[in-house]
Amino acid sequence: MMVLIHPIATEKAIALIEKENKMVFIVEKDSTKKEIADEVEKSYSVKVEKVNVLVTADGRKKAYVKLQKGFSADELAAKLKII
Repeated sequence: MMVLIHPIATEKAIALIEKENKMVFIVEKDSTKKEIADEVEKSYSVKVEKVNVLVTADGRKKAYVKLQKGFSADELAAKLKII
């Protein structure tokens, strides 16, 4: 099952990419932090340092994925055509 639904490209998400080396994704509601980290690592050939999640008011689940040093959220966002 695909855990990641799509990346987010809002102003706030792009600021996180540039300042904190984090990517923001909408994910399946029943997915765990471990599943999210594993899928990001496998799909995009990067290493994940940390995953934070929240459920939005409209019921969608957002994952904030911090990449380890040496892996660039800027490059990943460019590859995904977010920035």
